Amino acid sequence: MNKRTEGTRFERVAEEYLKEQGYRILMRNFRCRQAEIDLVAREGKYLVFVEVKERSSTARGYGYESVDRRKIIRISAAVRFYLKRFHIDPCTPVRFDVISIDCGRIRLIRNAFPYFTRS
Repeated sequence: MNKRTEGTRFERVAEEYLKEQGYRILMRNFRCRQAEIDLVAREGKYLVFVEVKERSSTARGYGYESVDRRKIIRISAAVRFYLKRFHIDPCTPVRFDVISIDCGRIRLIRNAFPYFTRS
């Protein structure tokens, strides 16, 4: 199985998990020049941008640990583009969650990192 196919499979697992938690999925795999956003959802008043990370082994750490400052800045830039592209009020409450699937265990980290309004 190639990385893209495997990534899609884990994104589907994450999507189903989020639905069980009460999230409403709006979009999958939003792509722009800056980055790809794995899932866009609504939870309550929040527009939630979700990064999905999977590790079959934790020998090199957990999936969520791979969301570093560089990745956060790129995701934040993609979110700015998303908000403009879909004419969403910039005052809309935005949150960044990470789904870390490590050795088959799903972990949801709400509000995992801050929104960088400028990179």
